[in-house]
Amino acid sequence: MTLTIDTLNPESRPRPSQTAVEKKSLIGLTREELAAELAAIGVPERQIGMRVRQLWHWLYVRGISSFAQMSNVSKDLRAKLEEHYSITRPEIVEELISTDGTRKWLLRFPARGAGRPVEVETVYIPDEGRGTLCISSQVGCTLTCSFCHTGTQRMVRNLTAGEILEQLLMARDRLGDFPDADTPDGAIVPAEGRKVTNIVMMGMGEPLYNFENVKKALLIASDGDGLSLSKRRITLSTSGVVPEIYRTGKEIGVMLAISLHAVRDELRNELVPINKKYPLAELMEACRNYPGLSNAKRITFEYVMLKGVNDSLDDARELVRLLKGIPAKINLIPFNPWPGSKYECSDWEQIEKFADFINRAGYASPIRTPRGRDILAACGQLKSQSERMRKSDRLQLEAMMIAGHGE
Repeated sequence: MTLTIDTLNPESRPRPSQTAVEKKSLIGLTREELAAELAAIGVPERQIGMRVRQLWHWLYVRGISSFAQMSNVSKDLRAKLEEHYSITRPEIVEELISTDGTRKWLLRFPARGAGRPVEVETVYIPDEGRGTLCISSQVGCTLTCSFCHTGTQRMVRNLTAGEILEQLLMARDRLGDFPDADTPDGAIVPAEGRKVTNIVMMGMGEPLYNFENVKKALLIASDGDGLSLSKRRITLSTSGVVPEIYRTGKEIGVMLAISLHAVRDELRNELVPINKKYPLAELMEACRNYPGLSNAKRITFEYVMLKGVNDSLDDARELVRLLKGIPAKINLIPFNPWPGSKYECSDWEQIEKFADFINRAGYASPIRTPRGRDILAACGQLKSQSERMRKSDRLQLEAMMIAGHGE
């Protein structure tokens, strides 16, 4: 196995200055909030609408990270913006590149208030004709799902709307996915097309336990005058925070994914403990009532395949019964190993039998190809560098993969 690591030279890392840390970020603010900030620094009321449009264009179409690049904004206003605000990116602590092209970034955000700097991981998965960015919504996680590496890290705090968006802006920076700031106004995407075509809220944390910030970030990401990602290309994954599921469809309007993983309450209570609060019957009812649900806007149910735990044909039969009447597809996810886990991935033959049964029942059930396993970037493997994996654990992971998968 070859592990390609591109760790940025500490001297060349983009580090926000101490003064930048103390400034309020404009990234993640609504147009109304931007207008209020401009009024607060003395921009005449008659100019505010125009200035908001200019800022929005520079931040989300051009992707600039310095006020000095705003060539159609007066020098005086640029100086005021620089004095009071920040539009910098998070620090890239480490960048890992998998043998399959998947990239994982460890990002450090500055301290807020009396808190400390925090770290999260963001993953980019390239594929033919598309590129998917997996974004984190929290630092750590409260859900303690027993098969998930992220769930072993304590919850630190929610990410702000700006910090959620900055993961997208950083990835587009690193991938060359923003136009050159000096190109003519018409050239708003790279000549070869976008690298990031889809985003999934499937990184660290439970997005619906950070609803307002996630909502704000995704509405900005899907704004047609800025980053302009279609809501059909944005998927929010939840472990089942039932009260917020309807709000997600009504107020955000993105695609929904449910981390299901078990078809009986007793087992799901163990695998996904939030099930004790919102059991399967309540979760399925919330899914049936998801706004806009149709064959063209199906719910994705994620189902990690655990050997001898949830992978029998009886489980497949109950899964079909459970989803009856819900336009859905089922993503079967081969379990991704991590040091210390008590689970094993189902045998490939069993996964295929499980998928065939569901397909014959009329549900699409693609088997997700594991991506980025060699850099712990696959589903369920994210964990921030504040709990950095020891070298011995990396060697253990490689040995597990070589023994179990021939990779």
